Amino acid sequence: MRFRHAFSISVDNFSCVFKLLLYRLVTSVIFFSLCYVILRLGLSDITSSAEIAHLKELLSSFVNALFTGETGTLQNFRGELAGALDAVLKLIAAKSGEVAGCIVGLALMYLVARFVNGLAVFALGGAIGDRMATYSRAKFSQEYFRLLGKASLYQIIYVPVCFVYDAAMLASCWLLFFYAPSFLPSWGFFSVIIAISLAITAVACLEALKMSLISAWMPAVIVGGVPVGKAFGASVTARKEFAPRFAGFLAGVYFVIIMNVVCGLATVGSALLLTVPFSYIFLLCLQFVYYFHGTQRKYFVSLNRIANGGDKPEDIGE
Repeated sequence: MRFRHAFSISVDNFSCVFKLLLYRLVTSVIFFSLCYVILRLGLSDITSSAEIAHLKELLSSFVNALFTGETGTLQNFRGELAGALDAVLKLIAAKSGEVAGCIVGLALMYLVARFVNGLAVFALGGAIGDRMATYSRAKFSQEYFRLLGKASLYQIIYVPVCFVYDAAMLASCWLLFFYAPSFLPSWGFFSVIIAISLAITAVACLEALKMSLISAWMPAVIVGGVPVGKAFGASVTARKEFAPRFAGFLAGVYFVIIMNVVCGLATVGSALLLTVPFSYIFLLCLQFVYYFHGTQRKYFVSLNRIANGGDKPEDIGE
């Protein structure tokens, strides 16, 4: 029931997909441009070096040899490539300071980008919360600036905490994918399939766990008016109905994965422009639905249906 309510509210707020998409496109262009500048300035000595030029020339000659059938070039390619890569690695080691500076700069850009994009998600949460509470249609820009202070404090806490959590999650998936097959029978390709399955399962479960822990955080700030820090502590330590909440978010994560994969494959990736922003809306709506149920608040499922914190919505007529 709650899953269906979240989906209905997501469809009702589908117009926000285009606003979120436009916001992310603009910020992506800005941050990718800044990242390009960082890489261009930090790695200019490496990219313009003779070692890189030799490696490019070697790869180009290999591609030409594939089409022309020059067996002599193909036979010597492996040894020449090893020598060229060794020279490039020595160059990178000699320029380790510049490489480290680029890595730090890109990491900072990533954190700033998550902070800026998170402001839009918080504004979207404000619009969804207002829609569920009063069935009004708040403007995205209005909510963005109205909640900018709370959203900034929220993101200051959220971004570093989730960065550490996501890094640990990726490390776990890396270990499962590359080391799990060593503990399995030698089934060839099936071992790889099992490793991929375990990695995806780990991602889904850990993401659902994260969302279960912080699911009441944003709604408590926006709808309940709770201070950001207090709402974070209360959300993380909440144990009431944790198992059903985790199951709901796990189903939501799998739904998002399946939707994006199927739509992406069916449209050669073009549908991802809509399905990815819609995924944010759906998972946000799921958080708000669980919060309204957990606090026994009434909310609008549609114009004529109000859920009262239980499982049966009330029909209020035309």
